[in-house]
Amino acid sequence: MNSIKHFPVLTPEEAVALIPHGATVSFSGFSPAGAAKVIPRALAARARQEHQAGSAFKVRVLTGASSGESIDDELARAEAISWRAPYQSGSSLRKQINRQEVEYVDMHLSHVPQTVLFGFFGKIDFAVVEATEITPDGRVYLTTSIGASPTYLKYADHVIIEINRGHSMRLREMADIVVLPAPPHRSPIPIYEPMTRVGWPYAIVDPSKVVGIVENEEPDHVVPFDAPDTPSHKIAQFLVRFLIDEMKAGRIPQEFLPLQAGVGNVANGVMAELGANPDIPPFTMYSEVFQDSLVGLMERGKLLGASATALTVTTDMLRRMYENMDFFCPRIVLRPQEISNHPGVIRRLGVIGLNTALEADIYGNVNSSHLYGMDIMNGIGGSGEFARNSYLAVFMCPSTAKGGKISSIVPMCPHIDNNEHSVQVIVTEQGLADLRGLGPSQRARKIIDNCAHPAYRDYLNRYVGRARTGHIPHDLATAFELHRNLLETGSMLPGVF
Repeated sequence: MNSIKHFPVLTPEEAVALIPHGATVSFSGFSPAGAAKVIPRALAARARQEHQAGSAFKVRVLTGASSGESIDDELARAEAISWRAPYQSGSSLRKQINRQEVEYVDMHLSHVPQTVLFGFFGKIDFAVVEATEITPDGRVYLTTSIGASPTYLKYADHVIIEINRGHSMRLREMADIVVLPAPPHRSPIPIYEPMTRVGWPYAIVDPSKVVGIVENEEPDHVVPFDAPDTPSHKIAQFLVRFLIDEMKAGRIPQEFLPLQAGVGNVANGVMAELGANPDIPPFTMYSEVFQDSLVGLMERGKLLGASATALTVTTDMLRRMYENMDFFCPRIVLRPQEISNHPGVIRRLGVIGLNTALEADIYGNVNSSHLYGMDIMNGIGGSGEFARNSYLAVFMCPSTAKGGKISSIVPMCPHIDNNEHSVQVIVTEQGLADLRGLGPSQRARKIIDNCAHPAYRDYLNRYVGRARTGHIPHDLATAFELHRNLLETGSMLPGVF
């Protein structure tokens, strides 16, 4: 073997030969940003070879959040995953989870480091982490995401470092890494505005645990979002008008409040609309991901600074940032997900949380993760941490899907990720429902009138009319009738669409 400094250089095949069947492997990556690339791909190839030879080979997979094609897609297609946490977004893996072929633990993302610390997942056999550099004394300079990598480096038995030469060495100027001690010996996290730095530009690993490094220059595989469609524009317009009115009423200060925005087309559209409106002052963000739409906002001075855990931007946009790091480095902080999603910091800063939903019921409960209450889509991600602790918790979604066959406003959600106690505002392209201070029956009227598609309003009003009287009126015989119709006929209102 050759060596770079103090660590052996391995081929991907040599590296994955060290990983046994049944191992728990934690990979870097929060979204495709900073995800390990060549090792998981080689691990998938090894799994196929083992299966062809009649041998069992599967691993338990941990990441920071979703991880894109290099981990979930490749390993799932090779049938190499037996267990997965804490979040996923791959179509092949999703099908395997819903067929009960893969055990999936869907959880709040800020809880992952503490869960690893106390061994609730069992021991971490291998950590595979992408970096721009590792020093002989064990300083690891991460790439485009921090995620849970500092925790995995600390607690894994063995470590493989993917040195990615394609990333800017200046990413370390954005990194602000701290690993919290175990309770009850935790001090308050001294973050008093989104750009406060409290840690170090590197993660730390015991050099004796590093079994090798693998070199590559492969870019992150961030798929571009579609351009905002008409419903997304309307959602954004309703939301921007609401926020401006809140400022005029004195409920949002004139300097505004930090924003958090989830991942996706709707969130991207909303951020673009916020940036274009002259009545919204320049703002900061305390969020999970830094997306394409934010680059231009920052360049124009509308976005003053952003704290996140990942640069989830497309290759062209990342290159644009790398060419102007003198500008971007002072304006972006990348933190571990335990800090970017920390409830105490979110509450202290008064973050306005903007997240998307699959569906909401007439009383304000939100389902972000499951179809019919049974089939996983992706997971809860960080929406619960921001919704429960934000100054304003906003959920957005189009009022219908699949050409109107699915209503996003239903009598009762068969799965709930964020309940009525956390959800304050619901927005669709039909309108906005401000639920603050409203009892259940008032919430139902406002959500139906403002947010439901006209084709479903009569049905929802009839449902309320026949519901059994109670604090939260429901007709349990038909609470899931729309979902049953969808499963049986392909449409929530058969014959209408």
